[in-house]
Amino acid sequence: MASVARRAHGPGIVAAGDPATAAAAVEILEDGGNAFDAALAAMAAACVAEPVLASLGGGGFLLADPTDGPPRLYDFFVQTPKAPRPAEDVDFRPILADFGTATQEFHIGLGAAAVPGVVAGLFAVQRDLCRLGPARLLAPAIALADGGVAIAPMQARIMEVVEPILRATPAAQAVFAGGDGGLIGLGQRFCWPDLARALEALAAEGPRLFYEGAIAAAIVDACAAQGGYLTADDLRGYCVHRRDPMTCSYRGATIMTNPPPAAGGPLIVFSLALADHFDFAATRHGDQVHLDAIARILAVTETAREDSDLAEDAHAGAGYLADRAVLSRYLASLQPQHVASRGTTHISVLDGDGNAASVTLSNGEGCGAIIADAGCMLNNMLGEQDLNPRGFHRWQPDRRLSSMMAPTIVQAGDGTVTALGSGGSNRIRSAILQVLVNMLDFAMPPDVAVAAPRLHLEAGTLDIETGYGEASVSAAANWSQRYTVWPEDSFFFGGVHAVQRRPDATVAGAGDHRRGGVARQTAGRDAQTTESIHGGC
Repeated sequence: MASVARRAHGPGIVAAGDPATAAAAVEILEDGGNAFDAALAAMAAACVAEPVLASLGGGGFLLADPTDGPPRLYDFFVQTPKAPRPAEDVDFRPILADFGTATQEFHIGLGAAAVPGVVAGLFAVQRDLCRLGPARLLAPAIALADGGVAIAPMQARIMEVVEPILRATPAAQAVFAGGDGGLIGLGQRFCWPDLARALEALAAEGPRLFYEGAIAAAIVDACAAQGGYLTADDLRGYCVHRRDPMTCSYRGATIMTNPPPAAGGPLIVFSLALADHFDFAATRHGDQVHLDAIARILAVTETAREDSDLAEDAHAGAGYLADRAVLSRYLASLQPQHVASRGTTHISVLDGDGNAASVTLSNGEGCGAIIADAGCMLNNMLGEQDLNPRGFHRWQPDRRLSSMMAPTIVQAGDGTVTALGSGGSNRIRSAILQVLVNMLDFAMPPDVAVAAPRLHLEAGTLDIETGYGEASVSAAANWSQRYTVWPEDSFFFGGVHAVQRRPDATVAGAGDHRRGGVARQTAGRDAQTTESIHGGC
C-alpha cells in the first residue's frame, strides 16, 4: 500500500527502552537526521545502554514508512546455520531465568547462536533511507561505550534475571563485572571499549568487516574451537530481506506490521479480526465485558497459533489464519464457554517531516560467549524453545527463524500516525493487541493506553496484571485452566514504546514503565504545537 501523504511539520519524537537510547535518537534528529537515521543511532546506543536486550550479535526488524515512498519491512533477524555438527561437539546447556513470579528455561553456549543480522540491517537501512553517514549515526553509541552509561533500574533488574548468562564465561564476567567483584548493578557506569572500537571500525569499513573480515574470522574461530555452528559461509551468505508489510484495517485505521516468516504480525492481525466483532464502544475499559472479550480473543488466538503451525511454516500458517472460512470457525468459538487448552527491546521514531520508523531488536538472552573483536555477546536464538518447534538441534538449515517481534505503524482515518512495538517474547502479540484496542476502541492517548494493565494467556494459564477488579478478573479467568494475578506491574507483560502525531501536529509518546521506557521529543519547527510527554522510569 502507498503511504498516506504527510506534510512537513512539528517536532520529532522518540520512545525507547532507556534514556540513553532515546537521547541518541534525539541527538541525531536535532542534527538533521530523519526518523531512520535516529532509529539506527538508537539501535547502536541500545547495545550499550540495554546490553542484555540489544547486541550487534542479535537480530531484528525495522518497519519504515517514508513520506516519499512505500512502506517496507527490513528483516534482519537471525538465520539458521547452513550445516549442523555432531551434538556431542556442541556447546549447549540450560539455564533458568527467574522473573520472580515465573521462571523460564533457556539454553546458552556457542551452540545456541544463530547467524546475526543487526549489522547488516543497520547498513541496509542506512544506504536506502538515511541522510547521514554511518560515522555520524554510530557516534552516540561510541561515546556511550567509551564514557559509560549509568545502569538504569530496568537494566539492573534484567541483569539479575539473566545473571547465569552474564557469568557463563570469564569473558562475559569481565564485561559485566561490578566494582565489588559481583555483576555491575544499579547506578554503576557500564563501559565497553571493545564495542566502541568495533563500531569505529564498522563506520570506517562497512558491514563486510563483520561478515567477511576480521570480526567474521573471530566469530568463526570461536565457534570452531568452542562448540558453535557458525562458519565463514554462514556469515558471508547472510542477507537482509526487504518485504512488504502485512496490513489490515481495524476501526477505520490501517495497521502495518511484520509479515511472515515472522509469526507475531500474523497473530496480531488475526486477533484484531476477532476483536472487530466486539462492540467495545458499549463497554468501559477494565469492566467484566471488556476483560472477558480480551481473554476470549487471547484464548482463541492461542488455539489458532497451535493449529496453524506458524513456528514451523510461517507462510502456510499465515495463510491458514487469513482464510475467511477458518476465521469463521474461530469466531464461532468466541461464544462464552470455558476454554481448555525473550529478551527484546523496541524503538519508535517520528520525525518532523512525517517519516515513521518502528524497530524491534533482540539478542534472545545472549549465549554467554563474548566476541571481543565484535564488542558483543552472540545471540542464543537456537536455544529458545519457542523458536525451535522441531526440537533443539533440529532446525532447518539456512533459514530465517520465525519471531514474535512485530514493529507496527498505524495510520488512522483522521491522519493520526502511531508507531509502536514491544519486547517480551510471546507476550509481544498480546501487549500490542491490547494497546491497539486501548487506543482505537477506548480512545486512550499513548501514555494511558500503554500504562493500562494487561492480560496474557499461554499454555492454559492466564496471567493478569494487577489493577483490575475482582469481578472482572473472575470473568477473564473463565477462559483459562489456571490463572495468576500478579502482585505488581512487571516487565513480563512486555514493553510497548509508542509515539504518535495527530493531524494538528501535536505529538505524544509513551515509554513503557514496565521496562524503564522513556519518550523524548525535539524542539521542532513549531514548539507551540508540542505537549507534555508521559512515560519514563
